[in-house]
Amino acid sequence: MRKKILIILPLLLLSLLLSSYYISFVSAQYSPGGVQNIGTWYAGEGLKKGNYFHYSMCYFEYKNCSQFEMKFWVSEEIKDGSEEKWKLEVVVLDGNKIIKGDMEIGKIAPEPTGGSDNLSIYRDAYKSTLAWLSAYATAPTGDLLGKGPKSFSQPSWGKIASIGGDQITPTESQTVSVPAGQFDSVLITWKSGTINKIWVVDDFPFPVKADAFVQVSQGIPPQLYKFELLEYKENITSNPFVGIMSTSDQNSMSGCPQDYEFVKDRKNTNTFTMIVEYKYGPKHPIPGCEIEWFVDFKRLVNESEHESEVHFDILVVDPNSEKLVVTRSIAQEEGRQKLFTTLGQDHRFTTVKETDEYAKYAIIVYGTGPEQIVPPPEELGWILIDVQLQNKSNPDQTINTNQIVNSDIPDWVRNNAGWWSEGKIQDQDFISGIQYLIKENIIQIPITKSKDHNATNDVIPDWVRNNAGWWSEGKIQDQDFIFGIQYLIQNRLISISY
Repeated sequence: MRKKILIILPLLLLSLLLSSYYISFVSAQYSPGGVQNIGTWYAGEGLKKGNYFHYSMCYFEYKNCSQFEMKFWVSEEIKDGSEEKWKLEVVVLDGNKIIKGDMEIGKIAPEPTGGSDNLSIYRDAYKSTLAWLSAYATAPTGDLLGKGPKSFSQPSWGKIASIGGDQITPTESQTVSVPAGQFDSVLITWKSGTINKIWVVDDFPFPVKADAFVQVSQGIPPQLYKFELLEYKENITSNPFVGIMSTSDQNSMSGCPQDYEFVKDRKNTNTFTMIVEYKYGPKHPIPGCEIEWFVDFKRLVNESEHESEVHFDILVVDPNSEKLVVTRSIAQEEGRQKLFTTLGQDHRFTTVKETDEYAKYAIIVYGTGPEQIVPPPEELGWILIDVQLQNKSNPDQTINTNQIVNSDIPDWVRNNAGWWSEGKIQDQDFISGIQYLIKENIIQIPITKSKDHNATNDVIPDWVRNNAGWWSEGKIQDQDFIFGIQYLIQNRLISISY
């Protein structure tokens, strides 16, 4: 009996030592929060009229965390009944699209409470990323339980869920670098299968950086959201977005339809692995304008259920080939190898670059599974869609991508455009570059002769100059730059002789 006790006692001691080591190791990694910092913070702290912010961001529920940029400027205080709000002027840069509008946010918590309809999906992203901590840390609200500013020395700011959720904790003080500069911050973390991080700065309204992931039970967690501050300014007294024209306004001015009917259909992939439901509009798209797509991926065994985690792409293929000869990939144009949808649904806009009577599109399904894997090849399949294009009845009112007939544009023309946008050269120097492009048949622009042969610098819209600068830096496509030149000519702001 003594031998058994002598054997058991060392084992118990070893077990206790290992348990103690494990507890101390876990505590070192995920100990209750609180840092030695006397400051407090809440979402919207220090926000005031004239603040300007520029963020790069993504959000899981918007195109599976496809990156976009959001700029917003605090223009004024407004009142809605008894509630005080801030009004923000907003510009979103989403791929090659510019979306412009306004947003209203609360003063107690800077969550969106209204604004332009065209910003709805971006408001949701803003609420769930930049303003997410407003659910835990708000402006002072009297005696409301759990509300108000949170101290950096607190062990916890709250839980993700009321029961069993992970604690949101101030973890450590860090100096963090983002494109907007270097900030002395406090790192806020929580665990959901992996460690999620948000960097906040005392007396700064929004976090300067974040890296969060979707909670999953197994596998590699996909990105929930990610953002960082690109630029910050104070005391901006005039609207910085006056010279920016939204893509929808540009399309409207160029004759692209704004209201249209959709074509709807559903097809099995050629390998009978999935059902693809789709609709697109307008029915007869115009070259140079956009097609709006809605795509749903359905299970073959149950048409009412969506497939999940679908790897796919929208392709333009050679209409004269019996094989799938790809001429364009929407994924590649967005800088991706493929498109991905977690929920089996997709909504996007694509530009028509084809100029024949019709274009042949293919929605190709590579397979299913987590975004990081290569899907099994046996799930590969596609559907084909013939889209009849609209002939331009009035070329002066529409643009098309065939206006660029030679992509070999001299560097000096691009340099001129950049210098002109910055006011470093005169209008006539810029116009000489445009005349060269037209004379050499590099671009084709519908010409409306002007009565005044001198450029009127004081009335040329800022968005045209911005377009010229962005084009010189390769930030926008040739067709977007050409639209600005066409606008100047048709509105008699400059004259081109050739």
